Amino acid sequence: MEEKVLVGKKNGLAVMLVTILLYLVALGTIIAGGLMADAGMVAGLALLLVGVVYVCLGWIVVPGLKVLGPQEALVLTLFGKYVGTLKGEGFYFVNPFCTAVNPAAKTKLNQSGDVKSVATAAVSANGSVNVEVVSKKLSLKIMTLNNNRQKINDCLGNPVEIGIAVMWRIVDTAKAVFNVDNYKEYLSLQCDSALRNIVRIYPYDVAPGIDTTGDGQADDGSLRGSSEIVAARIRDEIQTRVAEAGIEIIEARITNLSYAPEITAVMLQRQQASAIIDARKMIVDGAVGMVEMALERLEQGGTVKLDDERKAAMVSNLLVVLCGNRDAQPIVNSGSLY
Repeated sequence: MEEKVLVGKKNGLAVMLVTILLYLVALGTIIAGGLMADAGMVAGLALLLVGVVYVCLGWIVVPGLKVLGPQEALVLTLFGKYVGTLKGEGFYFVNPFCTAVNPAAKTKLNQSGDVKSVATAAVSANGSVNVEVVSKKLSLKIMTLNNNRQKINDCLGNPVEIGIAVMWRIVDTAKAVFNVDNYKEYLSLQCDSALRNIVRIYPYDVAPGIDTTGDGQADDGSLRGSSEIVAARIRDEIQTRVAEAGIEIIEARITNLSYAPEITAVMLQRQQASAIIDARKMIVDGAVGMVEMALERLEQGGTVKLDDERKAAMVSNLLVVLCGNRDAQPIVNSGSLY
């Protein structure tokens, strides 16, 4: 289904003014016909009949008057056949028998991500019924879908909770209305599906031997460290799925990323252990460098000559002091070196 934009239909104001004028003429005709009929003139009855008929049927043109605001569209069908789409702000007049179609008119995509239908009637506490008018207009504005957080297993099988915000808009009204049953629900479901397909490719954090690009080479891709790349792949995946619905995905962003509650404590311990190991490696590397520098300076200055055994003892003592978690308690040797 290809979109057809109706042009040359912005004559709603003229039609409305003509309709009002004709109603005034019809009322005048009714009054004049009534007076002439009272006077016994046959023409008065004809005028009276014409005026009454127009008053009864003249309103038929009113449903053909359509008002659109900026970034709004209206998809029209005539006896089930798609006739075109009105786009852009203005006052339009179309065939009064045309019907506006929008299967997602009652569907609201809330910021929480829930898809809910708006009831057309609600009963208040006092028993009165409040009827809500549902507009059939399609919004062409950029909208945001903030789906609920989902629990998904990453490529290592660890459950993570992730949520995304998707910026989207309608670019083809005919596809949005006729190619899918409800384009809003369709978009929400495709976002969930695309998110699962992409997240299962990546580990939460950098892991060895993982190929996230599909080139057969291990890389450093991860959900936490490559969020921009992951978001771009999610956007492309969603766009591929919703192209048939006439929807353009402008941007996708990760709004929430965390381990699932049942493994959060374990993963925190793992991260802490990894951080401690990295810190120890750095401390040992620094301590070895300082010991090497101390021995080299002593040998160059000729201050003290140490054999291998004394060097080993000195290295041991320095490493204990430099790598220990607590401050060293020095013992002063007041005797000879040996």
